[in-house]
This record gives sequence, C-alpha cells and structure tokens, in this order.
Amino acid sequence: MTTLKPSSMLLGTTRPTEMRDWYIKALAPGFTGDGPIDLGGFLLVIDGRNDVEAKNEQPGRAIINFDVDDFDAMAAQLDTAGVHWVSIEDRENGRFGTFADPDGNYLQIIEWKRA
Repeated sequence: MTTLKPSSMLLGTTRPTEMRDWYIKALAPGFTGDGPIDLGGFLLVIDGRNDVEAKNEQPGRAIINFDVDDFDAMAAQLDTAGVHWVSIEDRENGRFGTFADPDGNYLQIIEWKRA
C-alpha cells in the first residue's frame, strides 16, 4: 500500500493578490516568480474564488503547521511582516505560535521539545 505525501495546498480567497503578497511577505520573503509559492518543498496555491466568504468563520477547523528550529527567530520574521498573533503558548511538548492571515485562516509555528 502506498502512503501519500502531501505536496501542496489550494487556498481559496476573495482577494488573491493581497493574500499572495501577504503569504510571500510572511512566510517566503525570498520567493520570486509566478505560480505556487514554494514553502520548503510544500507548494501553496492561492486561487481567487467567488464561492467562499471574505472571512473564515471557523479558522480552527484546519490549521497549517510549520515546524521551526528557532521559534524566536521565526516569530521575529513574522512580527516584521506584521502578522496578527492569536496566541503564543509554551506547552508540554513544545512552543506553539498561532497567527492569522488576512482572511482569518490560522497558521502555527511549532518548536517541538527535543527528548
């Protein structure tokens, strides 16, 4: 049996240009070009849609997680990009930072505790 490996995600929005610019500024400041945004081998496709609301009313339903080796450095990059932090928590298994994109979708950076 084959195990699938996620390779990309489609993010529908009513304002694709603004969202694309935000994602590049916050998560991939060195990215150039058209098409999917490469987030370390995982591709983010941002698509203009008229069948979605402008704001996500249930942002905790699906959260994009990013493992980081240096939480503080990544948080500083996100602060520079002007992200809206929902929460930053130290938990038993690591440090979690939840933030929202302009449509209200949640994302997290996680620095897992090493055993």
